[in-house]
Amino acid sequence: MKVPAMARIGCMGMWNVLVSATCLMAVAVPGPARADLLPVDLELVLAVDVSGSINTEHAYLQRSGYARALTDHRVVDAIRGGSFGRIALTYVEWADDTLQHTVVDWQVIDDPASAKDFARRLNGAPTVTEARTSISALIDHCVPLFSNNGFEATRHVIDISGDGENNVGRAVTLARDEAVKTGVTINGLPILSEGLLPWDEDRDQRRNLDTYYRDSVIGGPGTFVVVVKDYSGFADAIVAKLLKEIAELSRP
Repeated sequence: MKVPAMARIGCMGMWNVLVSATCLMAVAVPGPARADLLPVDLELVLAVDVSGSINTEHAYLQRSGYARALTDHRVVDAIRGGSFGRIALTYVEWADDTLQHTVVDWQVIDDPASAKDFARRLNGAPTVTEARTSISALIDHCVPLFSNNGFEATRHVIDISGDGENNVGRAVTLARDEAVKTGVTINGLPILSEGLLPWDEDRDQRRNLDTYYRDSVIGGPGTFVVVVKDYSGFADAIVAKLLKEIAELSRP
């Protein structure tokens, strides 16, 4: 049966209308609403070494040092002085290429109460350790943490503290460079252990760990290293580091 020309045109016109309507509907469907993301001045991962060279006392000093620093009035005041007056923070402990453990998940810090709550949760969590050190695996683990975390910031920072070089996993420089390409900044808090014993196989590396962090670990805009020479001064070093990181918020 031959379809009349006008009927064919009518069918084609109807088809075009349906296609156009379908396309319009597809365009009209909104993507994930950015309004659902809470704007903050900084998204910060605190990544803390718990490998075999960190004994129980040092692990405690690290935790308590971060807790003290986060509740320091200078740090809280600096946070509240940002454009939004708040940052998002998570705390990760790490060791080899199999251990990256989130101790405290993402939380907003915007006043003394929220800082104290973070510190309380941090001090109340158990510590898990492994023998070796994989900074590269840590970086690879941390970069995705900035996605779908409920926050939006112009600065994404991984803050790595540790007392040894990368000794398992892929090259740390590769992991660092890939992270920086995604817009992540990596800062360092190398711990230069004092009183190193002659039979410590890594003693020479530990003495030059600040140079290693500068050359191989840190990267991105405004990146820096704060050296810890003694665990007794750990909290003071963290305060200085946090104030420097937060100060970056005011830079153009």
